Amino acid sequence: MGTMGHHQRSRSASGSPSATRSSNATELDFAAADLECPFGGIGALGSVELRETAYEIFFMSCRSSGGAAASSPGARGGGASEGEVSSPVAGAGARGGSAVMSSKVKKALGLKPRRSAPTMVRTSSQNSGPVSPGRTRRPMTSAEIMRQQMRVTEQSDARLRRTLMRAVVGQVGKKPDSIVLPLELLRQLKPSEFTDGEEYHQWQFRQIKLLEAGLLLHPSLPLDRLHAAVLRFREVMRATEIRAIDTGKGSDAMRVLTNAVHALAWRPGSGSDACHWADGYPLNVLLYVSLLQTVFDHREPTVVLDEVDELLELIKKTWPILGVGRAVHNVCFAWVFFQQYVVTEQAEPDLASATLALLADVAADAKQGSRESLSRDPVYAKVLLSALGKMQEWSEKRLLDYHERYERGTGGTATEGMEILLSLALAAGKIVADREYAGTGNFTADRVDYYIRCSMKNIFTKILENGMREADPANDPGVILTRLARETEQLAKFERANFSPLLRRLHPAPIAVAAVTLHGCFGVVLREYLGKVTILTEELVRVLHSANRLEKALAQMTAEDAADCEDDRARAVVGDMEPYEVESVVMSLLKAWMDDRLRISADCLLRAKETESWIPKSKEEPFPASAIELMRLSRATIDEFSDIPATAKDDVVQALVDGLDSIFQDYISFVASCGSKQNYVPPLPALTRCNQDSGFFRLWKKAVLPSCQAPEANPRGGASQHNPRPSISRGTQRLYVRLNTLHYVLTHVQAIEEPLSSLSSASGGNRVATSLNFDRTRAAAQSAVSHVAEVAASRLIFLDSRHAFYQGLYIRNVVDTRIRPVLRALKQNLSFLVSVLVDHAQPVAVREVMKASFQAFLMVLLAGGNDRSFTRADHGMVEEDFRSLKRAFCTCGEGLVPEDVVVQEAEAVEGVVELMARSTEHLITAFGAATSESIAGVREYEDSDGGTTHVPPTRQWGPADPNTILRVLCHRDDEAANQFLKRTFQLAKRR
Repeated sequence: MGTMGHHQRSRSASGSPSATRSSNATELDFAAADLECPFGGIGALGSVELRETAYEIFFMSCRSSGGAAASSPGARGGGASEGEVSSPVAGAGARGGSAVMSSKVKKALGLKPRRSAPTMVRTSSQNSGPVSPGRTRRPMTSAEIMRQQMRVTEQSDARLRRTLMRAVVGQVGKKPDSIVLPLELLRQLKPSEFTDGEEYHQWQFRQIKLLEAGLLLHPSLPLDRLHAAVLRFREVMRATEIRAIDTGKGSDAMRVLTNAVHALAWRPGSGSDACHWADGYPLNVLLYVSLLQTVFDHREPTVVLDEVDELLELIKKTWPILGVGRAVHNVCFAWVFFQQYVVTEQAEPDLASATLALLADVAADAKQGSRESLSRDPVYAKVLLSALGKMQEWSEKRLLDYHERYERGTGGTATEGMEILLSLALAAGKIVADREYAGTGNFTADRVDYYIRCSMKNIFTKILENGMREADPANDPGVILTRLARETEQLAKFERANFSPLLRRLHPAPIAVAAVTLHGCFGVVLREYLGKVTILTEELVRVLHSANRLEKALAQMTAEDAADCEDDRARAVVGDMEPYEVESVVMSLLKAWMDDRLRISADCLLRAKETESWIPKSKEEPFPASAIELMRLSRATIDEFSDIPATAKDDVVQALVDGLDSIFQDYISFVASCGSKQNYVPPLPALTRCNQDSGFFRLWKKAVLPSCQAPEANPRGGASQHNPRPSISRGTQRLYVRLNTLHYVLTHVQAIEEPLSSLSSASGGNRVATSLNFDRTRAAAQSAVSHVAEVAASRLIFLDSRHAFYQGLYIRNVVDTRIRPVLRALKQNLSFLVSVLVDHAQPVAVREVMKASFQAFLMVLLAGGNDRSFTRADHGMVEEDFRSLKRAFCTCGEGLVPEDVVVQEAEAVEGVVELMARSTEHLITAFGAATSESIAGVREYEDSDGGTTHVPPTRQWGPADPNTILRVLCHRDDEAANQFLKRTFQLAKRR
């Protein structure tokens, strides 16, 4: 951008004593800049520890051999001291000013070199301190610059060099990336080389935490957390956390640590023989970013060192260890410049220009690699999306409210800052969008469109809030709205004069977008205001006049901007302006009021669907809160409608009733959406023959059953049977609450209809008078009551009571498993049901429980599975049990189920029980007669065991039904039935 050419500066690193300030004085305030690291963090390692580690890796990666030692930072007299390793830089010693001025990196990034002042120098006879007369001065090496930039003391640097010298003895020619540096440092450095034991312990534990981060927490290769080496490493780490461990050659802890680290660092899986200890994400990226940050002068953070080319060449030597490639380097380098631009309060536009130049390289890298190749490099994908995503997020956070941030500086430096952020956000976002999606449309125009709309909405909201705070509480809200219309028009003109010229470079019609957005914002406030007005007032007339004037001004701006643009986008923007239609507002006020009330009720319904848990409000009000709120809102709507002094309401009253009726039906449908009774009824078992017990088996059963049969104990585990607790589950209880809800709706719908009757009578219209009711709601509620009661009864009998009833009654034999436990549980459940349900819901609920109980009793007799068999002698006990079951419902409550209804529902069961009293020969004869009557229209039915019958399965049991008779025969425990079933249907015995 043209405006980014200002304030271009550069500087070399200084060799003065002030260059070694403490890290606390030179750390930038990232929190104040509202900028988080996109790569996350390493919990155990802070920024200072990461920087120290990065320098150690840098030093090891750049170490040279042989004659290169002459350029060591601590070398004297042209040679390296004994016991010291060489400088990271070979031949990076004396450099003239011309070398500094020819930085290719700064030239490529648009950063001008320093025009005067020689390259920083230092004395060759001492490391620091003032330069005395007569002492020779020489330029600093890149290694010395790096040390100062990373705020490493000369004592730590010298200690590191001596350690590496000892570490590389006998390892000449070994690549740096094949050495696990922290392990080598632990081996070589001794407590005597530190100020005190605590400093050594902290340093030692830092190396252990670094190994943990690189090998365990963030490994580059998949790691089994239960790997033996991991467990051994954890043991050593716990010991090191308490106190420093012995790192001598004979140390067991050091031997265990060394074996564990080597096992983890040299794990196969990368396709090459490589050492992996610092190349896992995000550890590697955090370390690399620490190195890249050294290109900025730590005394003047906005200045890039002239030695940046040499520093980068040295930093790149760490790539093999950190697993960094050119593409990752470009992303990290772009992030470092962007970060520096942000944390230095955006004072140096050149840093943003450099970021944009680097983003161009990042975009080229992303285009060169296909999606498939990028997906095979997950680290690059993470680094790319994280860094660019954070750039875009930070920039767009300011662009989405550019009026608040740049309004004061319009036409000056603030607008320049907005232009920079636009470029950064669009450049970063475009790369991400091109990689994530198949690029369709104009990305730049789409994002700028989004910035304009969001910023206009934000500034409009602030104007509205300020107006409401400054308004006199005694004034009509229309006064605020009239002033808001005037200020909105002024805002549109301000946008056109100041921001649109900049935005037009990136969007074909920015004025039109702004005008349409403001038009929509004011329209929302206007419609909200009109939705609260029920009658016309003078203030309302002024509001409508102001709205009409604003609409015409914004429409003119939009049309003029669209006329100058040939892009279809401008025409589409014009179409987005929905007219206020002020002329028809008065006529639609009543309709708007009605829609708003219906919307409130609909929102209540929506909240109920999302949050209703079917818990009653209280014992006195056993209904859910959603039903109470919905009916309260509906009654308030009808009452308020009745009080409106307008004749036009007669034209919309039917629409109001239809709307409420639809909401009621939707709510009733929601209440009734509780599944089907078939979800709880057990499936029919396959037809099989009843087994004939052998004499041995009968003796065994007689001996075992008395001791194996569980006593009928109460739910608390005692032997008492006086007060068993009801077995109704919470799910069934919630179904009862649904029943209460449906009756609550029925009762209140009738109450709501009363004021409607007075309205229809006053109107004198017969058509209206006959249709103002909620007949469809009542019909839907009655149907829902039957459905919910049926489901609740099936759940109570077949799920909650299954152990006592379907899974317990007549198991193994009749005499030991009679119905008395079932009746006790049933009576308790019925008592609980009556206590929970409202009076109107009790009869239908108990009646459905009766039907489900009779159905379960029939299934026990006819579809009881392999554990049930009956003899003809069992008939008397079964008949007595069923009479007890009928009696339980006849005596439930005060006539909740009329006796004639019980008798009618019991007919089918009694017919089946009567069949059980018949002889086997009689049953066979009856089955043949029943089958012959329907055999022509019935196909053969093959059951799951391979047997074939001439009767289809059914649940419509009856004494004349062939399937019912057949199932009685299948459960008949005698030889005649067994032979008949085997001969006629080839049914297998039960297993």
